[in-house]
This record gives sequence, C-alpha cells and structure tokens, in this order.
Amino acid sequence: MVRHTPDFLRARESGLSLRSLALEQLAASRMDTLADSIDRKVEAKDIDPAAFTKPYLEFMTNNPTVFHATEYFKQNLISAGFKELPSRENWAGKLEPGGKYFATRNGSSIISFSVGKAYKPGNGVAMIAGHIDALTARLKPTSTKPNNNGYIQLGVAQYAGALNETWWDRDLSIGGRVIVRDPKTGTTTVKLAKLDWPIARIPTLAPHFGIGMMGHNNHETEAVPIIGLDNSDLFSDSTPPEPLGGAGSFTSTQPPKLVKLIAGQLNINDYSTIFNWELELFDSQPAAVGGLDKEFIFAGRIDDKLCSWAAFVALLHAKTDEDDGIIKLVALFDDEEIGSLLRQGARGNFLPITIERAVEALSAADDKAVFGPGLVGQTFANSFLVSSDVTHAAHPNFGATNLAGHSPRLNVGVALCVDASAHMTTDSVSMAILDRVAQLAGTVNQRHMIRNDSRSGGTVGPMLSSAMGVKAADVGIPQLSMHSIRATTGSLDPGLGIKFYKGFLDNWEKVDREWHP
Repeated sequence: MVRHTPDFLRARESGLSLRSLALEQLAASRMDTLADSIDRKVEAKDIDPAAFTKPYLEFMTNNPTVFHATEYFKQNLISAGFKELPSRENWAGKLEPGGKYFATRNGSSIISFSVGKAYKPGNGVAMIAGHIDALTARLKPTSTKPNNNGYIQLGVAQYAGALNETWWDRDLSIGGRVIVRDPKTGTTTVKLAKLDWPIARIPTLAPHFGIGMMGHNNHETEAVPIIGLDNSDLFSDSTPPEPLGGAGSFTSTQPPKLVKLIAGQLNINDYSTIFNWELELFDSQPAAVGGLDKEFIFAGRIDDKLCSWAAFVALLHAKTDEDDGIIKLVALFDDEEIGSLLRQGARGNFLPITIERAVEALSAADDKAVFGPGLVGQTFANSFLVSSDVTHAAHPNFGATNLAGHSPRLNVGVALCVDASAHMTTDSVSMAILDRVAQLAGTVNQRHMIRNDSRSGGTVGPMLSSAMGVKAADVGIPQLSMHSIRATTGSLDPGLGIKFYKGFLDNWEKVDREWHP
C-alpha cells in the first residue's frame, strides 16, 4: 500500500503513475540495506555468496542507466559514512587517516575509498576499477519523427553495439537524466527519471515476407522503436499536437506525450524549464534467478554492473583494522564500451588526479611528508590495480570458441584474464599475487584466455596501469551472451566476486609485504 505522503498527493494531481512512485519509494527504502548489513569484522573466507544474490537482482532491476547506478552507489556510500569530496572545492584539511570518502564526475563515474588508520604518505593504494556503462540506445537531440502509418516512433542512436538483433521484440522502457531550470531561483539542476512500464518496442518483420532478420538490417531505418499510435491523420478535421515548451525550446523537438510523461514524473508544470535530457532505452524485464536449482541469473546490463557492484560491496565490507596502512579504493567509470575517451572514462584523469589530490591533502597533515612528483610516484609504485570486467564463460553450444583450461565456468569463482598481446594487464607476477589473495580469501581463481583464432576484447586495465605505472591484473566474473540485451551469469557469482574483491582489499598489504619485506 502506498502511504499518502505529500509526494503521493502531488503525483496523483499531476497524473504521474502511482505505481512508478511506489517503485521509487521502495527503491529508496532499499538504499541503505547494504550499509545496514555491513560487518567489517567478517573474514572474506567466511562470506556466504548466496546472501548477495537478491540484493544484486534488486540493484540491477532498479538502476538501469549509468546515472541511476551512480546515484545508487552515492546514496549507499553516504549511508555507510563516506563523505563526498566535490572536485570544485579545495580538499585541504578534509582528509585524515581512518576517513572514508568519494568523488563523482559527470554523474556517471564514481570513485570511493577508505584511508587506513595507520596510513603514511607514500603508502600504496589497493584499487579495483570497472565500468558501469552498458550497451544502450540513446535518444537523439531531436527525437521526434513524422507519423508513419499511424505509428509514433522515437529517434534513437546506438551506444556501442546496441540495436543489435537481441533488441528486437523486447519490452523497452526509458530513463536517464533531465536538465531542469528552476524559474523561481534561476538554478539549474539534474534530476533522474525512469518510467516503470514498457513504452517502446522494435518490431521484427514476419518471416512470411521472405526477408531474413539476422545480421544485415539498417539500424537507422529498420531498428526504429515504436512508442505509440496516432491515427489522427485519417480524419480531415484533425490537427497535429502542438509542440510543448514554446517555439525553439528543447521540448518542442521531442514527442509531446513523452515530454508530458517525463515532466509528470518530475512534477514539472512548465515544459520550457526542461533544458535538455540524456534518456535511453533499456530492457524493462526485471533481473531474475533461473534454472532448475535457481543457479542462474538472467538480466540485462550484466556487462559490467556485475563486477562493479561486487567490487563496490566489497569496499563497504572491507576491514578497518588499526594497523591498516594503505588506501582501499574502487573506481567505477562511464564510457568503457565506447573507448573510455571522455573525461568520465578511464582514459581521463579522474583516477590519477583523485589519488594525487587525496595524497596531497593527507600529506599536509604529516610534518615529515613533502608532497610532489616524488611522493606521487612512490604512492603508485607501492600500489596495485585490479582491473575488473566481465569475461566469457565456457559456452555449451559453441564449443569451438572454448579454450581447454582457459574457459571459466559459472558459480566457481572469478577468472584471471590473460592476453599475450597485452589487451589485458595480467602477467606472471600479478597472477601469483592474486592467487595468493584467493588463497587467503578462500576463493578459486579460474583462468581465461581466448583462442588464437579469436579476437580479444579490451578493459580499462592497460590504460590505467600505463597512466599511473602501477602493477595490475585483469579479473573477470564469467557470463554468457555478452553484449546481448539479456545475459546470464551464475546466481552465486556476485557473491563470489565480493569474496575475492574483499579478500584483495583486506589482504593486499599483507601480500605485498611478502614480496617486499
């Protein structure tokens, strides 16, 4: 039952879907569940992977876009006692050993870290890096399209490899961020929007027409979503709907019914105050467990909200002992699927500058530390990066793509990913280090490597490792159907990832001393 709060009453008056509001309230009530369940004294080897299946499903269902995912991480960090470090402000005097902090960029990338209570400037950073963007179809700047045989269609553009065949005949909804100006205060803000029912579909052509649907369709003309019907052109006295927001406004370039839906959800009455938006389509089917023993997870956007979520939860559960002398950090980036070239991507300076600014602020409180290139270089030399992205599980139907001894299985553990041509960062030293971490964490490290007649994908590992000069390895949680709109992983794999990542964060300092006493 929905409580009659002021938000509820405003929603009823504005025509906003009450079911949508109820879902938002439910999602908000779950924001602090991760913080509530934290027990940092638990050893990684004692974690039950099955305990994290349901929270992962809820995260995947409630946070379909990169903006929603970032906000989810941010709210959980605040609930766990992390303090935000705005990039536009001076960090001097704001950091101290034992503190927990986070910074965001573009509302789509986030870096969170905790400083050990025994930290000294120059000590290393145990860091995990992943990405939270996923293949999608984003609305074009002008998304209105002419009436087409009574169909209202939506102009979209593929992000990375979206609009492939797996997107056809799927129940698609829409969400993202909206740029809004308050006419009373003159301030401009960002609000998140998400419709809770399917509004779009990309219809296939029936096989009766003799035209094959696989592999050669035009994404511009044959993969255009339908979002409604308008047969008013059949009646001579009908007039097309007036564009909303006034001539020249952003909303005048968007489908009027969509504008009304988004404005209603955000309690916006003046459409001209919507300056812009970044909305995208997403598969609206909830994430679910499947299989005879519920041993699978079926979900959209597994790549890579799987490793990223597991690493984030591991940081929340990481131990905070009195003798911890390092920084424990998780960096989650946008734009990996399109090359990481933007400022919120891993090729930007977000991670190195965050570490440098943190070391600078921490050094100011230490009389023996002199901040400069030498101290930054020392920090990176003492650090280790786990680049984490999903990897390919052994396939049951395409055995020719599997490589014996190098194709990981579901519900077993993470895989150390190796590539002879350095598309991955893993080498013999980093493999030995992470196998030792797995030994301490009570987890199993599998191996992944592609066949010589296959093409390797890439990760954020090489670009980050080379930019900072840190030792690194690539680690992935296995999945089937990568880059499909719906993919499969094991129901224990999110929890197994948490076990390994927590084991790394908790034990990196110990393992490093075994190499450098």
